[in-house]
Amino acid sequence: MITADVAPERVVEAAAGALRGGADVLQLRHKTLPRGELLTLAHRLRDLARDALFVVNDHVDIALVSGADGVHLGPDDLSIASARRVAGDRLLIGASASSPGAARAAVVEGADYLGAGAAFATPIKSEKVVIGPDGVAAVAAAAGPGVPVFAIGGIEEGNVAQLVAAGVRHVCVIRAVSSASDPEQAARRLRAMLDS
Repeated sequence: MITADVAPERVVEAAAGALRGGADVLQLRHKTLPRGELLTLAHRLRDLARDALFVVNDHVDIALVSGADGVHLGPDDLSIASARRVAGDRLLIGASASSPGAARAAVVEGADYLGAGAAFATPIKSEKVVIGPDGVAAVAAAAGPGVPVFAIGGIEEGNVAQLVAAGVRHVCVIRAVSSASDPEQAARRLRAMLDS
């Protein structure tokens, strides 16, 4: 996931590097751009992510208009059921879950995938409770085998091995790629760790 409240050009550069490095999902999360600029950025990222899934955070309408593959909904966004009524089967719908109970509820409501965390402490969402690798694994177990679960929060090269040891195979990263001097190589190293 490339996500940050930085200039759109920097988002595009980091996203391009991540994709060259093997990222297979690209998520746009930008909390400060005006909606028109967010849509323009979404179109640019959709064009970049031809061989990867492209997901827009929060905004079902922007996901649909930009041709995204999915939308990720947080607790303050539309419900999964409401998003499904708007999008039909045109979008994958993801949700956040930090407990097994929340995971089961999201799956019952129709979530196609889940983001689980915070896996580790993170300055992006410092208010989030850290559930750790075992907490992410518990969310994945509750979601069941047909629903991919992505660990999120504070993930970097130095702690990916803890997630892999807990059986977690999908991660979302922000700073580990977007703040790297070489986003492509950072993504490539993370991908290799997950694939090993």
